[in-house]
Amino acid sequence: MSTPSPSSEAAAPARSRIPKVPFWAQILGGLVLGVLLGWVAKSGDVDWLKSTLEHVGDLFVQLLKLAVAPLVFFAILVSITNLRQVNNAARLATRTLLWFMATSLIAVAIGLAIGLVTNPGAGTGLTPKDGQAPDHAGSWIDFLTGIIPTDVITPFTELNVMQIVFLAAVAGIAALQLGEKAEPVLKISRSALELLQKALWWVIRLAPLGTIGLIGNAIATYGWNLIGKYATFTVDIYIGCALVLFGVYPLLLSTVAKVNPIQFFKGAWPAIQLAFVSRSSVGTMPVTQKVTERLGVPKEYASFAVPFGSTTKMDGCASIYPAIAAIFIAQIFDVPLGIGDYILIVFVSVIGSAATAGLTGATVMLTLTLSTLGLPLEGVGLLVAIDPILDMMRTATNVAGQSAIPIIVAAKEKILDREAYATAHGSTLEADAESVTEQPAPVSSAAAAS
Repeated sequence: MSTPSPSSEAAAPARSRIPKVPFWAQILGGLVLGVLLGWVAKSGDVDWLKSTLEHVGDLFVQLLKLAVAPLVFFAILVSITNLRQVNNAARLATRTLLWFMATSLIAVAIGLAIGLVTNPGAGTGLTPKDGQAPDHAGSWIDFLTGIIPTDVITPFTELNVMQIVFLAAVAGIAALQLGEKAEPVLKISRSALELLQKALWWVIRLAPLGTIGLIGNAIATYGWNLIGKYATFTVDIYIGCALVLFGVYPLLLSTVAKVNPIQFFKGAWPAIQLAFVSRSSVGTMPVTQKVTERLGVPKEYASFAVPFGSTTKMDGCASIYPAIAAIFIAQIFDVPLGIGDYILIVFVSVIGSAATAGLTGATVMLTLTLSTLGLPLEGVGLLVAIDPILDMMRTATNVAGQSAIPIIVAAKEKILDREAYATAHGSTLEADAESVTEQPAPVSSAAAAS
């Protein structure tokens, strides 16, 4: 039997002493490097560098989108069937939806207040000629009639997330009705979901590279001069999102759920930071669910609330952003807005938030808002240049809400594991990657006692 050589024994400790760069530091480094490379490409007119940054960013987003359709389908299907393990499932689902709507109402009110105070469209130097109408615009007819697909293939090929959610909900409810007969299908669905989550983690690990490409391409394409024209608008979005992220959610957690909001950020930070970089609520969903469970929400309820929220709970993209953007565009096009218009903005934000579908960007929601108000859709083109910078903060706010609301509902329903919440910590994304595909845990005692 051979024994390890002294050299190999010495090499092992040496390898273990090599420090791992934390994921947050990798992302921060990607941000800094992306800005630097973008500036070099813009100032030096380096076409090959600009092209490389564009392709790297596009490839990262494309990889995220590649997993969206099957991930949403299996996540919703499995989450609905998991609700049968929780008492008062219908009440939990109803309260979750009501809290989603309530916080959307608060968020859009904050957005309107900020927009009215700051007048983001004034003094920008932008004119209606700078705008360009989008190829596709959202409308209420499309939103209401487009939920039901004409076939089962097109929603996946065209990445219509709301139709995918509809198909998954129908399949999940049918599986609940069938009971044990549907168990073979559910077993395959759970395995497929775990496989997709594992594959998505490989994409997530590429986030630092994706950050370099996305930020670098934005700087190289538009430069600081153009970004400066949107200074007030950009600051408005970040302040609005920060007020919701660091003000509204902590206030609700402390007053309604009766928990320490600082502890929430300790536990949920890995999901929030990944959302900031990836700009995809659905892409962040496995992390969001993991941190929500770590914060004491029963797995059976979290596996429903988080996927549901990832496609419908969009306080950043669907409330704050369209409210401020509508005021911005109205001022550019010199269209006065009245009380009735502001009420319509609130209505669209609270009812139509599912139109954002958890994907990168919020163009559909913005066009839905503009078409409802009768504002020129060319205004969307005014915001394309600055959208990647805005989308980072918007998505971080979305994901924080997708984790905070299940905690609030679980606390009100007395199924929140307060001991787990109090001891939760911000595990590294690397650690979560190893545990994200664990088998479902048995029904918690808290859930069973409700």
